Amino acid sequence: MAFYRQVGAVPPKRHTQHRDEQGQLYYEELMGEEGFSGDSSLLYHRGLPPAIVDSTVWELPDQSTTPNHPLRHRHLRLPELFPDDTPARTDAVTGRRLLLGNADVRISYVVAKGSSPLYRNAIGDELVYVESGAAVVETVFGPLPARQGDQVLIPRATTHRWLPTGPEPLRAYVIEASSHITPPKRYLSKFGQLLEHAPYCERDLHGPAEILTATGTDVEVLVKHRPGGKVVGTRLLYATHPFDVVGWDGCLYPITFNISDFEPITGRIHQPPPAHQAFEGINFVVCNFVPRKVDYHPLSIPVPYYHSNVDSDEIMFYCGGNYEARKGSGITQGSVSVHPGGYAHGPQPGAYERSIGLDYFDELAVMVDTFRPLELGEGALACEDPAYAWTWSGRGPA
Repeated sequence: MAFYRQVGAVPPKRHTQHRDEQGQLYYEELMGEEGFSGDSSLLYHRGLPPAIVDSTVWELPDQSTTPNHPLRHRHLRLPELFPDDTPARTDAVTGRRLLLGNADVRISYVVAKGSSPLYRNAIGDELVYVESGAAVVETVFGPLPARQGDQVLIPRATTHRWLPTGPEPLRAYVIEASSHITPPKRYLSKFGQLLEHAPYCERDLHGPAEILTATGTDVEVLVKHRPGGKVVGTRLLYATHPFDVVGWDGCLYPITFNISDFEPITGRIHQPPPAHQAFEGINFVVCNFVPRKVDYHPLSIPVPYYHSNVDSDEIMFYCGGNYEARKGSGITQGSVSVHPGGYAHGPQPGAYERSIGLDYFDELAVMVDTFRPLELGEGALACEDPAYAWTWSGRGPA
């Protein structure tokens, strides 16, 4: 994130002796990106960070994908994936169901009440949107409370686990990158500060405020990695608990950002999706569509114009409010629309005209635009609305 933070006890000078009350050395770990050239943090452990006593296969949930062929727009009804009794038997890591994926990004959905195992994604950063419910995300950097509307950004290879809290199940929309996920470069100064035109600032980003003190031996951590391009899992058994950190400092750590703190950028005429951008990874972007005042030119048409994003697949997760452009399509909260590059998409019939004169949209959605085609995961195939592709014409194939 490039914003410096210190939590717990660290020595005055990096790479120097740091000892406990009995004179025992703590073990310094540098967690850094881009081979000592990117953001990093220094963590001080009681035990040796590399010390494992076993390594076995973790059989992941179904990671297979199917091409979007023949090409068509799709509507995924995510609530169908988790019947009412399922959350009690699932957790936010092993219970994920893959919706869409390519070499750059994978999108999953999960509803869970159970605590997850310790987990680490060694492929890339994760951005997890909390649709509803609440949780504490325990991490090697300390605990992070997560509430409805939070986008939880977890850097690559951060050991963590999800502990749902409260009476409601945790509903989470998971974006797993094969790269790092950062604020758009145009929002940042050359030294990494968020600029005045950015739709959020450092005050909106919340990192761990305290450390965790955990002990134990033979502690299992599930690791997702990608040898040879295939997503696989490994179970590592650590000699000591990874959450034995006494302090850390640096610019690399998990954060939460609540979508309600995203300040919409509006104009006299319709603003294109880059105005809604919140984050970016390699070959994809993440945008937040939030309640906002809309176009105020006297002849404006507030809903989007029809568009062919020839370089992009557009994936919209509808997570609140009333999305004006999709009225009449069957899309409701918990829906995902898949609009692939290759032909036009836009408002449903009648929405274009109905939007004239509106001055406010009460909508909430998280959009992922990818710059390589996405394939369909088992979760998408299990919850697709087969009628959606024909809603613009009013009739389907004979």
